[in-house]
Amino acid sequence: MPRVKGGTVARKRRKKILKLAKGYFGSKSTIYRTAHEQVMRSLRYAYRDRKQKKREFRKLWIQRINAASKLNGMKYSTLIHGLSLANVQVNRKMLADLAVHQPADFTAYCALAKDALAGNLPKKEVAKPAPKKEVKVEVAPVAAKETVDYSKMLVKDLKALAVEKGIEGAQSMLKADLIAALSK
Repeated sequence: MPRVKGGTVARKRRKKILKLAKGYFGSKSTIYRTAHEQVMRSLRYAYRDRKQKKREFRKLWIQRINAASKLNGMKYSTLIHGLSLANVQVNRKMLADLAVHQPADFTAYCALAKDALAGNLPKKEVAKPAPKKEVKVEVAPVAAKETVDYSKMLVKDLKALAVEKGIEGAQSMLKADLIAALSK
């Protein structure tokens, strides 16, 4: 039985690994075995560090917020607690950006948090639901030949009108079919 070689599939797999290892030092970029080991290790590091990057940025934001809040006579934890009591929903990234680039605005947030901690909570605005509009369709008796523009009417109104006129199957008709049936 002849020896079966990998052929194009194996070459493709090896070339993919060597392409990922391009720029590595020494034999890690030329020899498949060492390149494969290094690429697998590099991919593990990349996966791990994508998670760590999020942690590092959160720590940086917290440090910046803490430094700016100490300048305003507060600690980080009391600032965050006061903002949550005041129902201010600003994330740490935005707070850190305000602390660095717009200290006056950050001071306003600190004052708001201090007021909330003192018990002076801002009044919550309750959104009132909009009143429901009732649509009444009045169908005038047609004594003379009046032209009604059915295309501007809603489908439910057209169906009600069609049932009223005694058109069969009106409940399952489409708008174009209803308009055609009512126009006759």
